[in-house]
Amino acid sequence: MKKEKNNYTQLCVLQATTLGETTPKEFEDYWKEEFGVRVKFAEEVRTLQVFENGENRVDLFFYIHTEDIPKFALPRLKIGVRWWEDVLLNNGVHYYYRETLEKYKPTW
Repeated sequence: MKKEKNNYTQLCVLQATTLGETTPKEFEDYWKEEFGVRVKFAEEVRTLQVFENGENRVDLFFYIHTEDIPKFALPRLKIGVRWWEDVLLNNGVHYYYRETLEKYKPTW
C-alpha cells in the first residue's frame, strides 16, 4: 500500500477566531468559495494571552494546500491570516503553550 502525500503543508493562523457554530466542512467550503483555495481545518488553540474578561484568547489553525499558497499569499493579509512561521518569528512563541509549539513545528 502506497502512503498518500500530504498536500496541505502551510499552517495558517487566524488569531482571536473560533469556528463558533460553523462546522469544519463549512469552514473549508467558505475558503474554496470566497478565495478559490483549498484548506483543511486543524483546530482551535487556546493561548496564554488573557483578555480583560479573564478568558484566554483562542486562535483558529488551518492548513492551506501547497499549490494554493502563491495565490493566497497576498489576499490573506487583508483578512488577517498569518503563516505560522510569521507568528512565531514575531514573538508569537510567547503566546502559546509548550504543547502547541511542540505539535506545530515551523516548516521554513
